[in-house]
Amino acid sequence: MQDFALRSGFLTLLIAALFTLSACGTAVKKEAKYPTGMDRSQPVDDIYADAPSVFGKDGLRIFGREGESDTGASGIGVNSYLWRASLDTVSFMPLASADPFGGVILTDWYSPPETPDERFKLNVFILDRQLRSDGIQVKVFRQIRKKGGSWQDSNVADGTGRQLEDAILTRARQMRVAQMGGGG
Repeated sequence: MQDFALRSGFLTLLIAALFTLSACGTAVKKEAKYPTGMDRSQPVDDIYADAPSVFGKDGLRIFGREGESDTGASGIGVNSYLWRASLDTVSFMPLASADPFGGVILTDWYSPPETPDERFKLNVFILDRQLRSDGIQVKVFRQIRKKGGSWQDSNVADGTGRQLEDAILTRARQMRVAQMGGGG
């Protein structure tokens, strides 16, 4: 008798759970819409229909493809030549963060072996999809170690950021010429 009561109680619980779950399914008419950055003044029936890809229309292209325009534009959101040249130029420093879609490269502090009591940090911003001189900006930070071992902010020599920008632009142009078949 006890076994029958246990089975019928379990069956009742199972049926109640199925009714509860089936009721949930009929209460939801449409899927919740997540903001995608598209024009919100127009009604959107299905956000997945024409949503842009994170990797661009043709996928992620860091090293370029045949037929790519000579702007160096790629699926990474910024000029691919400037991106690769920036990474090449700051490769001697440890990277803290690199965002190819936003065009931001942040380095960690680096102390040159010749001067262990000073350290540098770079913030590189790629501002354009075109290979232009104003498409890159480098911020340089410098600190000096005080006698107690703590670090203190210090001035950076005038033009240091601009020299790094010029080095990146030169490397980007070399990459572009090499890819276009001009040798280098």
